[in-house]
Amino acid sequence: MTLRIPKAELPAEIRENLLKQFGAVPEPFEVTAHSPKVAQDSSDMGSRVSEWDMADQGLKTFAHMAVAAQVGCGWCLDINYFQALHLDLDLAKASQVPRWRESEVFTPLERDVLEYAEAMTSTPPAVTDELYAGLLDRLGPAAMVELTAAIGFANMATRNNSAHGITSQGFSDACGIPLAARPEPSGVETSGVETSGAVSTAI
Repeated sequence: MTLRIPKAELPAEIRENLLKQFGAVPEPFEVTAHSPKVAQDSSDMGSRVSEWDMADQGLKTFAHMAVAAQVGCGWCLDINYFQALHLDLDLAKASQVPRWRESEVFTPLERDVLEYAEAMTSTPPAVTDELYAGLLDRLGPAAMVELTAAIGFANMATRNNSAHGITSQGFSDACGIPLAARPEPSGVETSGVETSGAVSTAI
């Protein structure tokens, strides 16, 4: 897939900062730069979401990846795997998020968080009282609210990127362990999203 909208020109200083931070300019920044207010507010929102600290960062990262795999946003799946590397998360687990139901590497809590992320992403949402109550009991109210908001933000980011035609830039190539393919309902595995090519920013 190619971008459905041309990239906007970024100010030199911003471009240089992004290159230093990621090694490449993330395409979501170049797309949203057409609307400076959207670009600034999206960046600010993403920064604030990344600063939340009541829920485990690993759980939130895996949840974002589960949303990306379900929506089909290769860019978000790619960048969150890249972020997992820099957060010192378990890359073996992160690589298996697209096929978490078939994988045996996740704890019961992680599996429930991934199920919750998918249930929130379904249309209409498929969250059950039992699933919610089980997570609330283990995480507590503050972390549960934060996790839910983070998954909601992930849905905004993944659907925004997908609509613009933004796909993977290959940031996950640095992780060493390839991302697993997402199984199709038939059981035949296929990635469903493009996961190779250079960097969550939260755009």
